[in-house]
Amino acid sequence: MADSTMKESVAVFLKGIDRYNPENLSSLEHYVQMQAIENTYNLDANLAILKLYQFNPSLFKETVTCQILLKALMNLPQTDFTLCRCLISENFHELPSISKVTELSNKLEMCEFREFWRELEESKELIGGIKGFEESIKKFIVSVLNVTFQLIDKVQLTEMLGNLSDEDLKRMCLEQQWQITGDQVFIANQEEHIKSKNITEKITFENMSHIIRSST
Repeated sequence: MADSTMKESVAVFLKGIDRYNPENLSSLEHYVQMQAIENTYNLDANLAILKLYQFNPSLFKETVTCQILLKALMNLPQTDFTLCRCLISENFHELPSISKVTELSNKLEMCEFREFWRELEESKELIGGIKGFEESIKKFIVSVLNVTFQLIDKVQLTEMLGNLSDEDLKRMCLEQQWQITGDQVFIANQEEHIKSKNITEKITFENMSHIIRSST
């Protein structure tokens, strides 16, 4: 079934009381697989699955839940991951794959990007079949770097972006309009991000009249 057709079917499931009908769970779980393979995303459908797992713990699937969490991570800096994790029963938080994805999320939240890639390398099986995962995370990291750094060591930068090759780094710098100067990379003049704001207060004649009366 094409993604557009499946999306229409899922939209029907999510309306009204059918949203929490466990008979629709297998179709929704299949939709998660499609999101992973085709690099699409439907947070509403994924939240419905997690809610169904809450209502029906015996139907809980660790693999599907892990994929939902990974798809949520791909949507950083949105808070989808926190929203999804809050719907997972605490009984399942310590399951191996869910615990590992949470650990990866914490690394990103703390901007420990080099540690994130090291952890991911040790758990590559988690993202198997999830198209575009690493690319999405790199986009998030780039967005953080753009508003954080002015100048950064080239080696440090390549490590923060998942050990980029020289060619990939040059391509990234070209796309982001970063400049490589020797062992350093000029990312941005952070002063350009600071914009002054003019605050204008409007004082009406009625306001002035009240002030004048009060002072007499």
